[in-house]
Amino acid sequence: MIAAIIQARMESTRLPGKVLRELSGIPMLQFQVNRVRKSRLLNQVIVATSTMPQDDEIVRFCSSNDIPCFRGSENDVLSRYYETAKAYCVDTVVRLTADCPLVDPAVIDRSIELFENEALDYVANTVPPETSHFPDGSDVEIFSLQVLERANREATSESDREHVTFYFWKSEQKNSFSSGQLDNDQDWSKYRFTVDYPEDYDVVTRIVESLNKSNQFGTLEEIITILNKNSDIVKLNSQYYFGVGWNKA
Repeated sequence: MIAAIIQARMESTRLPGKVLRELSGIPMLQFQVNRVRKSRLLNQVIVATSTMPQDDEIVRFCSSNDIPCFRGSENDVLSRYYETAKAYCVDTVVRLTADCPLVDPAVIDRSIELFENEALDYVANTVPPETSHFPDGSDVEIFSLQVLERANREATSESDREHVTFYFWKSEQKNSFSSGQLDNDQDWSKYRFTVDYPEDYDVVTRIVESLNKSNQFGTLEEIITILNKNSDIVKLNSQYYFGVGWNKA
């Protein structure tokens, strides 16, 4: 089974409770799940949250909206992913994060096809960032249960366990995994529509408003067109850069 596992929690020092802030009148997490479910190749979409009391709200939200949910460690996100995948009998994990509500299901499908066609251990589109042609906020990562199990067994550093996939592409073990990076015809890596800061939320809100006005779903190309035509939106969060939250790595 191929499943998207979306990591989500309410605790955020930069923008608390962001995953349930509203976009287009619905919680951001629901907005993302609705988009991800448009994928042709995914069999299931699962939310992986923590066992912390503040994340009870996410569990209640998922239960009320028929979204499968699993609870694991707050900071050892690698183990949370492994336990979620085991609990739901997932063979191929598509890792998504709840701060990327505008991820394009077509990009998810292209990433899955690369992963399967090349028989790779790990595929991503935005990492390594220095060779990415995709915007920050369109992030997709894919790996098998087998390599996830290995990483969960072998990874010991705090950063590898917190950031889940560092062990595949950033740690000293990276060369022991076969990996691939989904490419893009044009370099859109300068754009940012992930949600880490209040300014990011403003950007995504403006994008969604523009999409609604033109009755568009919001493919990656449609989002880039909006940003190309509205430099004022781009400027709102231009002070931030990809990986700004990785300072502990």
